[in-house]
Amino acid sequence: MIARAAGDGKRLLARLSPHYSTRMHTRDVSSALTRLFSELVDGTIRHRGAYVLNSGDVGLVQSLDKLSAADASRSVHGGATIAAHVQHLRYGLSLMNRWAADGGNPFADAKWDQAWDISVVDATAWTEIRNGLRDEAHRWLEALNSERDVSDVEFTGMIGSIVHLAYHLGAIRQINKAARGPTEGTFS
Repeated sequence: MIARAAGDGKRLLARLSPHYSTRMHTRDVSSALTRLFSELVDGTIRHRGAYVLNSGDVGLVQSLDKLSAADASRSVHGGATIAAHVQHLRYGLSLMNRWAADGGNPFADAKWDQAWDISVVDATAWTEIRNGLRDEAHRWLEALNSERDVSDVEFTGMIGSIVHLAYHLGAIRQINKAARGPTEGTFS
């Protein structure tokens, strides 16, 4: 009787806790993940609507292209610079891309603090950081669009990458008004 109760408890826990479940396939969600990430990176598409950003928003990549190296090097209230936020995103996406290509756990030896050391960048460094983010983001967009078998932890990480990008996009837009998208209803 005790063994049966323990078995029932494990089955219930397996249904309730992602730590005990098996792998899943992304076929049913890859298009939604891709759509959301693409909107944040490359902006809204008129005929597909907007899910996170306001209609007419150009997204992160084009917003960053509006900023000079001096803009990217400014800190507000002693916080991180836009260059640091962008390098942090670039690095995080490079880890996601390593995971998508090679599997394993590229986060085990991650060096997250290095990006936050960036304060002043010149035009060349700013271009390199922006282009690096663009490349990593578009590689990750392809990975999100590729159906794959994943664990709950991996799937949560995939969703987390979208949330993480949205957070930093918002932080960047708070630091510099030129990076902000249109206010709903003000676009043509």
